This record gives sequence, C-alpha cells and structure tokens, in this order.
Amino acid sequence: MAGALQDGVTRPMTAVRAAGFTKAALRGSAFDPLGQAWGPAPPLEARNEDSREEKTRQLEKKVNESVEESCIANSRGDLKLALEKAKDAGRKERVLVMIALYNIGLTYKKLNQFDEALDCFLKLHAILRDSTQVLYQIANVYELMEDPNQAMEWLMQLISVVPTDSRALSKLGGLYDTEGDKSQAFQYYYESYRYFPSNTEVNEWLAAYYIDTQFCEKAIQYFERASLIQPTQVKWQLMVASCFRSGNYQKALDTYKDIHRNFPENVECLRFWVHLCTDTGLKEVQEYATKLKRLEKMKEIREQRIKSGRDGSGGPHGRRDRSAGSDSGQNCGSGSRGKRLSTQLRALPGTDEPYESSSNKELDASYVDPLGPQIERPKKRVNEDDFADEQLGDDLLPE
Repeated sequence: MAGALQDGVTRPMTAVRAAGFTKAALRGSAFDPLGQAWGPAPPLEARNEDSREEKTRQLEKKVNESVEESCIANSRGDLKLALEKAKDAGRKERVLVMIALYNIGLTYKKLNQFDEALDCFLKLHAILRDSTQVLYQIANVYELMEDPNQAMEWLMQLISVVPTDSRALSKLGGLYDTEGDKSQAFQYYYESYRYFPSNTEVNEWLAAYYIDTQFCEKAIQYFERASLIQPTQVKWQLMVASCFRSGNYQKALDTYKDIHRNFPENVECLRFWVHLCTDTGLKEVQEYATKLKRLEKMKEIREQRIKSGRDGSGGPHGRRDRSAGSDSGQNCGSGSRGKRLSTQLRALPGTDEPYESSSNKELDASYVDPLGPQIERPKKRVNEDDFADEQLGDDLLPE
C-alpha cells in the first residue's frame, strides 16, 4: 500500500465507489451514500380517521388496551377496576363481532347466497332492534329473494323508526308499483319526494303517473326538477315541452326555442318544432324544416363514414385502414371531395347525444309523441298572402 502511494499509482476503489464515493467529491461534491442531499422524504398520506377500516382498527386497539389494563389492575389487587376494564373490553369486542357479522352478511348477499345473508342480518336484528341499516338489508335480501310482501313489511318497520328516510319510501313505492298498486305507490313516492326532491327516478315516476292520469300540467314541475338535476340531459326539457303541447301551444313553442338554443344539433327538438309550427300555421316552419333536413343529411354522412371505418371496407377510409404502409396517393382518388367530407365530419355533432334519430335520404319529420296522441285543436287561420313569396317543397313537410 505504501509503495503504491509513493509511486503515485492509484488503486481501483470499486467497493468504495459503490458505496457512493467518486473522484467528483474532490471537485466539491459531497459524500452522500444515503441520498440525504435530496431533502426529507415526502410526508406519509394522511390517515382517514372516518373510514370504516380505521374505526374498526381503533376499536380493536381499545379492546386490547382494556384487557391489558384489566390484567394490570388484577395483579395489583384492584379487583373492582379489573372487573370494570374486563367488562369494557367485552362490550367493545361485541361491537367488533357485530361489525364482522354485518360484513359477512354483505358478502353472502354479493355472492347471491341469500339464505346465509338473511341469517346474518336476522341475528344482528335480534341484537340491534332499531338499526336502520340492518332493517334495510333484511328488506333488500327479501326483495332479491323475490318475496315483495316480506320486503315491504321490513321497510315499513324501517319507516316506523325513521319516517323521513326517502330511500326506504321510494323503495316501498317501487315495490307497490311492481305489485300493481298505483295508489300506494304514489303515496310513498310522493313522501319520498317531499323529503328529498332531488332523486331523478322519483321525479320521473311522479311525472309519468300524472301523464297516465291525464294531468300533464302537474307533470311539468317534476320534469323541470329533473332538468335542474341533470341540465345536460335534453330529454327532460323535451318532456316539459310535450306537456305544454297538451294545453299551451305558445309555451310549448317558447320551450322548443330554448331547447334549440341550448342543443342546436338535437334532431328530436326540431322534429317536434316543425310539427308544432305546421299545426299552428306558422311560416317559420320552412326555416326549421330546412335545418332539420340539413342536420339529418349531415348525420347520415357521419354515420355512413363511421360504419365504413368500423367495417374496414366500403370507401377510401376503409382502404387506407387496410393499407397503412402503402402509397397513400392511390387511396385518395376522390381528391378535394374527400377533403370536403372530412371538413363536414369534423363539424358534425357527437354520437352520444340523447334521442338519436334514424337517418333517411328524404326528410322524415314524423315523430312519436311521448305523451300519446294529442286532442285535435282548431288551427290558427293564416292569411295566404303572407306565404305568397315563400317556396316550400313537399319534401320539407312532415308526414
């Protein structure tokens, strides 16, 4: 070693270098084999104290602490404290057993082993007579076992404990509706709506009930509420307009205008609008019918292009898919026409809009009224001179 240093020959220090030392240290770099220069490690993720798992873990810890304190008190001769701590541990342990039994019941239910699940929940009910969670699970299991009478009986017990439980009330309404008892179903659905008016399914059921009973004007408030809950779903606003059509044509027209302003590519809105303008003799029918025809044509082009791309055949798009590595020039024989179609396709509405309509080469302005056939009303008289300069083709009129 001494000779090597005297001769000026540097020995290889592979092991030392592997530990983090290099000659760079001589140029100002610190020796840091543990990477401490990177700063402190990021903080651990905060523990969710409200989670079911954390609560169970803390309860188990308290059980062990109570058992330990009982043993210490007993060893010191403090039998009263030892007994108190032992009882406290027993109470906490029973809670853990009930939590475990509840989770076992849920697991059996998910496995479709309904008899075993029901047995777990009934055992819990014997201990926790007024537990709404246990009562609901028992009713739900009976419903899954296709025993609606038992399900309704247990839901009634739940409501006797918590009369304002909107979920139980709507579930009861659904069961009565399945059994054909519309009167009882309406009662519970309406009570559910009173306590929680933001349930879309409840709003929809109540609206449908009033439509079935020929009170369309009463259905409007529930469709309007649903449209507030789901403002991007055009179907609720369309249903509002349809309800207005049963008695207030002007209000229906105004509603369709609002819908068209917010959903300009919605075909269903234009279909209803064209039909309503035709019924009332408004000259705007040509403008809206032209928009409808144009939109139908654009949707047809889009759907054909999507279909050809999906099938991998039937046009330049399909040939490009099959021969991606070949000469692209011979695959684009239509030239500028293909570019124009691509530009049109980029401007087309999306495919996920509600109320998709079928594409036809000719304008099809027919429709199926969601409220059923309308009562025949006298049409507004229109001065024929107002239409003297208008050219309205037969192909633009609804059937």
